[in-house]
Amino acid sequence: MYDFVIVSAGPTACTDHQPLGPHTEELSSGIPLSRDRACQLIRCTESDLPSLLSAAMQARQNFKPGTVTYSRKVFIPLTNLCRDYCSYCTFRRDPGQPGAYTMTPDQVLEVARAGQKMGCTEALFSLGDKPELAFPEMRETLRRLGYKSTLHYLEAMCELVLRETTLLPHPNPGLMSAEWIARLARVSPSMGLMLETTNASLLNTGAAHDNAPDKLPARRLHTIEEAGRQNVPFTTGLLMGIGETVEDRVDTLLAIRDLHRRYGHIQEVIIQNFRAKPEIPMRDWPEPTQAEMMRTIAVARLLMPDANIQAPPNLSAPYYDELLDAGINDWGGISPLTPDFINPEKPWPHLQQLKIRTEAKGYFLRQRLPVYPEFVPAVTAAPGLLSEKVKAAADREGYARRPA
Repeated sequence: MYDFVIVSAGPTACTDHQPLGPHTEELSSGIPLSRDRACQLIRCTESDLPSLLSAAMQARQNFKPGTVTYSRKVFIPLTNLCRDYCSYCTFRRDPGQPGAYTMTPDQVLEVARAGQKMGCTEALFSLGDKPELAFPEMRETLRRLGYKSTLHYLEAMCELVLRETTLLPHPNPGLMSAEWIARLARVSPSMGLMLETTNASLLNTGAAHDNAPDKLPARRLHTIEEAGRQNVPFTTGLLMGIGETVEDRVDTLLAIRDLHRRYGHIQEVIIQNFRAKPEIPMRDWPEPTQAEMMRTIAVARLLMPDANIQAPPNLSAPYYDELLDAGINDWGGISPLTPDFINPEKPWPHLQQLKIRTEAKGYFLRQRLPVYPEFVPAVTAAPGLLSEKVKAAADREGYARRPA
């Protein structure tokens, strides 16, 4: 039984709840959901939840029946210096703080090569957003390494991993200009930026994004749209539980859906839940319940029936397999080597256990590349090192090639 929480409607609330039962056929019809209907569904009662989940499961089966994917990765936290101060983040550091670091090229290559030996195909680069703009120490580090900016250094490290290993880079560098999207697209088959929320009021004093200028929704939407203009396979998503309303969650999903309809480049939509940690300003903030996750995933699936929808299993342990009942078709990146540096207290599930839990729900677990199979042909269309590396890593269907 799921734990339900009553959430009071704010000033942008949709119309009142209507019983789901008489409208089950409507959900299965394929007709796009309106905002009002999506808001009603995301607030559905416990008695209506099975019908919502059933409709989401049917939509998921129509999309990719029988298979759940994951990406075997190494997590490369290139630098944890960041100019943004998000109230839920334990990853970022200021220079001089305990644990502050910037990886060297040798360290990057050491992790990538170790991951290659363990069958990984993805090098996930995570880093703070343009720390050199805030910290002279980062400018000095970059000067010593021989680079003008953090993005120049990231570009070089993606190329290094691409050239020296079989891994494929997937960078998450924060906001990017059109030029930088194009540059990184030459050394990585896909990239990502979490939209998180469309609620700009979370930048207000005391809110989750106070003193985090790079979290302005309009700027993040601009980056995601520019990736669409350049046909770059892109990962984005929603961060639940940071002070947004359920209507905000729907609006965030609709913004992602609208961009995908326009450009067709959203390869993956992540539904990620906030987890409280003792060392963050939001340490006493309530976490989203499993029921909220289930409802939000189901609504995301119905809003975007042809999208890959993912939820991190380590953030919903030990009951992460229940998320399959809400319509996800992917577990995201799982590492047999490196921790989740963003949520280090939440270890990845062992891959064998993930396989057992997935198969117990009636699905076949399959390894993919950081770029999803349906986007591989576009990435490999142009000649060059990136195309050669993706072709070598992919099987005939575009999934990760199994070792000989």
